[in-house]
Amino acid sequence: MRKYIHYILLTGILSFGLSSCEDYLDKTEESIISEEEAFKNFTNFQGYTEELYQCIVNFTNNYWTNSWNWGEDEITTTDGDFHFIHKIDNGNFWGWQSEFDGWGSGWMNQADFSTTAGRFNKDVWNASWYGIRKANIGLANLDLMTDATDEERNLIEGQLLFFRGWLHFSLIQYFGGLPYIDYVLPSDEPLRLPRLSYAECADKAAADFRRAADLLPIDWDDTQPGKNTLGKNRLRINKIEALGYLGKNYLWAGSPLMNYESTGNKTYNTEYCKKAAQVFGELLALTESGSTPFGLLNFEDYSQNFYTTGQNWAMPGMKDNVREVIMQGPVSSANDCNWGTSKQYMPKIVGDGGGLKFLPTANYVDKNYGMANGLPIPDITKADAESGYDPQYPWRDRDPRFYHDIIYDGTKVVQGSTTDEVNRYAHLYTGGSYRGTSGASRTGYVLQKIAPSTCNKYDNGYSWGNSLHIYVPYMRLADVYLMYAEAAAEGYGSSGGADPTYGKSALDAINVIRERAGVGQVAGKYAGSLDGFIDEVRRERAVELAYEGHRFNDLRRWLLLTESEYCKKTSIEFDRVGEFNADDPTQNMVANLREVTILERKLSSKHYWLPLKRADVNMYPEFPQNPGW
Repeated sequence: MRKYIHYILLTGILSFGLSSCEDYLDKTEESIISEEEAFKNFTNFQGYTEELYQCIVNFTNNYWTNSWNWGEDEITTTDGDFHFIHKIDNGNFWGWQSEFDGWGSGWMNQADFSTTAGRFNKDVWNASWYGIRKANIGLANLDLMTDATDEERNLIEGQLLFFRGWLHFSLIQYFGGLPYIDYVLPSDEPLRLPRLSYAECADKAAADFRRAADLLPIDWDDTQPGKNTLGKNRLRINKIEALGYLGKNYLWAGSPLMNYESTGNKTYNTEYCKKAAQVFGELLALTESGSTPFGLLNFEDYSQNFYTTGQNWAMPGMKDNVREVIMQGPVSSANDCNWGTSKQYMPKIVGDGGGLKFLPTANYVDKNYGMANGLPIPDITKADAESGYDPQYPWRDRDPRFYHDIIYDGTKVVQGSTTDEVNRYAHLYTGGSYRGTSGASRTGYVLQKIAPSTCNKYDNGYSWGNSLHIYVPYMRLADVYLMYAEAAAEGYGSSGGADPTYGKSALDAINVIRERAGVGQVAGKYAGSLDGFIDEVRRERAVELAYEGHRFNDLRRWLLLTESEYCKKTSIEFDRVGEFNADDPTQNMVANLREVTILERKLSSKHYWLPLKRADVNMYPEFPQNPGW
């Protein structure tokens, strides 16, 4: 914050007096561009605005190996213990800061931020303050856009407002209420902006998102300026993104943690939830009308949301002109993921280089991935007649997303020729060759949702020739359905709650996502009470959005992060018995199935908010540190 409010302020980058730079910078007269020239038309102003897209941090590929799942959902191997997730496990939340990250592996804060350098120089903290300043300068100079149509002015203003709202939201969801900077700070005045409550920040962000949604098109290809870059407008901010984050901003403000920070009440704020439901309903009505490119991908194309392969580095998130991904940013190189992200999930025995670093925890998989009939598994070690779960055949008849996301014992990993036929299949039983603490699975599971199992040294799925492009999105349409379900249920008090204009109930919305995956609907025993239904909404978010970076913030906003069941990380232990079925591993029988605790986090109430930088909280008294830090 100090660097990009105070420093940029002093340097006067594109401030009100651009020509004044001549007084103290060694520049030739012809290199100086007046603000009248910089902002006079759409081409010039859009060139200025384009840099804001570089403030969208690509957390998927920001470093050689990358950590973004910080709840109870994931654990590192012992050779991956320099990542922020390991610091969180130890209660060291200072680790998000570059001052406490000796590896420089985090995407929350880098020591050398730059919008022009490569992926290693992008981070949320610096990008947000830098981008907020830049958006405010642009908004302050809108009246200089004299050589432009109304449509062109709307496009510029809509983008600037979206980024101002989104960058503030990116900060407050981790740090709580902050100053909401909605004007260009003068360079000759001391900083005295107070920290606002979360709700006050959310209201200001909502005004920016709402105005942006009203100004922006659904598809830039349908605009006159967009026709000049036809077919290359997919990443440009649009109406659907603005509505998506307007709704998310309201739902977050209405969630227990944020409501507690703002009002002292640890329950949902129903008014914010109703506002969220209304906005999500507006968005979903548009996408369901068939008049937009947005829709849910068919389940057979589900992986396209996270990676493409053999498609000439195509951006994930779209298939056959149907786009499920709502928010994603630019990439420095589509091949970035092949140098790290694609190799961070596979055990060393079949992997490349250092091999495995990040693992699904058994407690997360076993608690959330239920049965194909839609029912949860109450206890992975016990038979359950209602759901049909049998601990002797724990992989049988599970939610189809379990098979899509998780490599379990007996899964065929190596698809092509191999010099290690024995390890073609995952040996994840206790003592199996895929198990271990360094470069192997500590938990009994391996992840294949983000990178396909072909990312092994035999199939070589990450080779240049396979053009594998991994990019985990910030938001996709399935997330919106689930946020609507949560907001409508909490806003209107039941699973039948619905925004009056949109019409679909909370129960309808969650079942849309289950039906896409081929999973049974929410059972009546859960739909009949608000608490039971919200438990299923939370479990559905855990499965549908697994390993996409949502869990940590979900647990925080629900005030569950410090609860004991969400602090444990476990492994699944078992023995293989009977004949091994290579053709259908779901039919393999096991014995002595049990869960073993690997670690348990020791977290307290202070861990609900990340600590602010000490240098920033020492700037002035009205900018205090978060409680407990």
